[in-house]
Amino acid sequence: MKTFRADLHIHTVLSPCGDLDMSPVNIISRAREMKLDIIGITDHNSTLQARLLRELGEKAGIMVIPGAEVTTKEEVHCLALFDNEGDTASFQEFLELHLPEIPNDINRFGHQLVVDENDMIVRTEEKLLISALDCSIEVVADVIHRLNGLFIPAHIDKQRFSILIQLGFVPADLAVDALEISPFSRLKKFSQLHSELSHYSFISNSDAHYLNEIGRVCNVFEMENASLDEIRKTFKGIGGRKSAIVN
Repeated sequence: MKTFRADLHIHTVLSPCGDLDMSPVNIISRAREMKLDIIGITDHNSTLQARLLRELGEKAGIMVIPGAEVTTKEEVHCLALFDNEGDTASFQEFLELHLPEIPNDINRFGHQLVVDENDMIVRTEEKLLISALDCSIEVVADVIHRLNGLFIPAHIDKQRFSILIQLGFVPADLAVDALEISPFSRLKKFSQLHSELSHYSFISNSDAHYLNEIGRVCNVFEMENASLDEIRKTFKGIGGRKSAIVN
């Protein structure tokens, strides 16, 4: 087994709440500084910046997992992570189909930009990306899994947009690959408060909106190689694979 440091929840300039310094080039540079082996790019309800980051990551020796932070109809934030461009593109089509036609207010929410490797703007997203989709959490989970992705309810300890706040519980029949706690929580204390969730795998990520937040917390995976399938096996504890949260 090999050891990999992973931060699977990072926003870019495409997210309206993301700092304008969160360009692909800057994110990869910061990830290298923090000695991360794997990062997940999870802008709000969009995957459009992930392809360039994956290309830059390959050159820098960092595995970039494309994905999104999805807001379900119930206003639950969930991470979607994918293995390849085809599945990511299909999920992007799903997001665009189910994101409401609410225009972004730049003055209120911030810019939503897709930029190139020279930080030049190539697209401005007009729809407000932090809106909720018109799909339930069950539908979102099903679509992600049909596209061979990982479905992870995000920052479930937070008082806003978390599954525990919006629903009050994690449905037993919801196909969850892991649960994420925020970088401000400690798993031991959280587990004591929520023993009913002890059978789930947990991760914690930076949820970075600023460069200095990348890698402030990460997951250390013990697995055979850097791949989404290996992470999936690690969540299931297959073949002695393990994970730990490093704050």
